[in-house]
Amino acid sequence: MTASIIIIGAGMGGMSAGIYGQLNGYETLIFEMHNKPGGQCASWQRKGYTFDACIHHFFGCKPGTRVNEMWHELGVLPRNLVKVKECTAVASPDGKTFLDYYDLEKLRKALLDLSPADAKMIEKYIRLIRAFRNKRVDDALNNSSFWNLLKALPALLPMQKWLRMDMKAFSTHFSDPFLKKAFALLIYANPDAPLFFHLMRHAGGINGDVQWPAGGAYEFAKSIEKRYLDLGGKVHYRSRVDKILVESKKAVGVKLADGSEYRADIVISNADGRKTILDMLDGQFINDTVRGYCAPLQDETPFAVDVFLGINRDLSAKPSSLVLLLDPPVNIAGHQYESIEAQLYGFDQSMAPPGRCTIKVELTAGYAYWKKLYQDDKEKYQQEKQNVAERVVDILDGYLKGIKNQVEVIDVCTLTTWERYMGGTQGWFNLPNRKIEFAMREDLSDKKFKSTLPKLDDFYFTGVWTTAMGSLAHNALSGKTIIRRICKKDGKKFQGKSEPISV
Repeated sequence: MTASIIIIGAGMGGMSAGIYGQLNGYETLIFEMHNKPGGQCASWQRKGYTFDACIHHFFGCKPGTRVNEMWHELGVLPRNLVKVKECTAVASPDGKTFLDYYDLEKLRKALLDLSPADAKMIEKYIRLIRAFRNKRVDDALNNSSFWNLLKALPALLPMQKWLRMDMKAFSTHFSDPFLKKAFALLIYANPDAPLFFHLMRHAGGINGDVQWPAGGAYEFAKSIEKRYLDLGGKVHYRSRVDKILVESKKAVGVKLADGSEYRADIVISNADGRKTILDMLDGQFINDTVRGYCAPLQDETPFAVDVFLGINRDLSAKPSSLVLLLDPPVNIAGHQYESIEAQLYGFDQSMAPPGRCTIKVELTAGYAYWKKLYQDDKEKYQQEKQNVAERVVDILDGYLKGIKNQVEVIDVCTLTTWERYMGGTQGWFNLPNRKIEFAMREDLSDKKFKSTLPKLDDFYFTGVWTTAMGSLAHNALSGKTIIRRICKKDGKKFQGKSEPISV
């Protein structure tokens, strides 16, 4: 008799688990509360403009890596990929611009033109990027092999001092005031982000591992849905799961919001962890560790407000990612900003009508502020969203002169938007408690993968709750890892693909 699996949520981890479940002979059924696949991997259209709320950098484009192989298995690749010329750009109010080119010779020249006095530190930066292009380091990072990591140690040891730094600490080694500010903001304008990630991303851009999937997130998600359906998987949309059915401390199925019940041998949740544990399972399967994961999140979170703009202007010659330094700081919706980051999608002609461009600006903000506005007065909530958009357009107009009169479409989403769309805690930011998230994070190895609950059998988590990361690759890999574990438990040899992968 074929074993059956019910999966809650058609997000990246859920669809991945569904695909690998089908490949390994399980009958899988996905229930999704929304009317489309992808979960947080979402984009939508307004008057011909595509607004992408998910993808920043797509890792796994380089053939021969474990992640690239997985994308082929999931039906994501092959597809049209776009290379951009720079990792990030930073512009100051006085007209200075730092383009963090992937091309290292262009990068060196750009930095020396800005600050000849920082020549030694500039060379150090170039050498650190080159170190991450080392084949052994690259293989170790992309294939998560213990032996590859050992072989890479000689190349990694000289970098030890630097790899412990965040972007803010690294930036202090430059003498030029502009470069100090610029380097601190090269990762999503977050000075606390690790230098390690920036170097990995930069090397990936050079090696061709980091590119952009043309068309954006929804097209990306649809390709995975197609692969799942082609393998015989089934998905029910507009089907919200209210409860996970448990008998004799085993998950045996789900109950939907309409009262209908479905049974299966195994239940996998790709839904918000807090809602799964505290609501769907009524808080029955919990210990101090799990209780810690479910503790309240910090109120202020990155990417809490997205401002999308459809612009009647060709911006294909502009940087793909642009951090604008603000002097003096600007107050937007009660929050003070010293910089904002804009994604300019001129590099992907499919994201806007001909001769036009889509722009996205992501702002850090507090969930409670927007939630209260929405609950107390929806008209004021909508007006505040409009106010935010107008402030953002004013800022952009200082760099892209005349853009204020070229705005054709405005769309603003907040964490309350995501809450309605996704049903998660604080909108999309449904990670385990951030103080302990790294104890839970999946590190590409099975041994440290946290995906179960105490004293509950035949139940697993997948997706962002297990990885504590927004990475598409990590969340997709979590689904593969879960099915591998289930296969091992059932004494089956895991199958990763149904036919040879052509790369």
